[in-house]
Amino acid sequence: SWERMKILTIIPARGGSKGIKLKNLSKINGKPLVAFSIEHSLASKLINRTIVSTDNEEIAKVSEEYGAEIPIFRSKELAGDNILDLPVFEHMLTYLKEEENYEPEIVVHLRPTSPYRKAEWVDSAIKLLIENTSADSVRSVSEPSQHPYRVFEIKNKYLHPLMNERHPEPYLLRRQDLPKMYYYNCVIDVTKPSTIFNKKSMTGDKMLPYIMKPEDSIDIDKPMDLEFAKFFLKRRV
Repeated sequence: SWERMKILTIIPARGGSKGIKLKNLSKINGKPLVAFSIEHSLASKLINRTIVSTDNEEIAKVSEEYGAEIPIFRSKELAGDNILDLPVFEHMLTYLKEEENYEPEIVVHLRPTSPYRKAEWVDSAIKLLIENTSADSVRSVSEPSQHPYRVFEIKNKYLHPLMNERHPEPYLLRRQDLPKMYYYNCVIDVTKPSTIFNKKSMTGDKMLPYIMKPEDSIDIDKPMDLEFAKFFLKRRV
């Protein structure tokens, strides 16, 4: 049963950031951004190890103060602007296997850019993956505020409806006639080491949805998002 499973959280928190300088240490109501995800992991009933992957001394120090481990620092090559999650996770998991003979059964990916999560949501997403053995991963999703049926590209200067193979005039459908669609909200990812190493992917092709309410999903990218999060979290605590 899951009580004896090795369930690991990896929180990727590099020092660089395009939108906000040292974003992962930005304070929200007095607490550094990275600390929220560490606390969410530690509050989980299922996760039994919490690691931060960083290239930055200050982020490492703060992460340890809040109860996370830093088994190894990320190399400069793994801390660039264009680095994807996959090599970062491969790096940490390979290190843990080689140095500690530690191989988790489930890997939880909590991004510091989502300071609002409930531990029970994380646990529900983990259980979903454990119970569905043929799935590669679980991703949290929400209904988008702008429905894809109302989205256009511009082709040869004219508006071209993106969903026109689904419906001749998708943008004219009434709200109640629009099919349910979901976007990836970046709040909770749960995957398996086999997905990462064998499928060379964070998600694989069999992704199960963990559906969240749109109003529960925050993703911090720009300075304005930080201001919104301060306001939002004061009301949600």
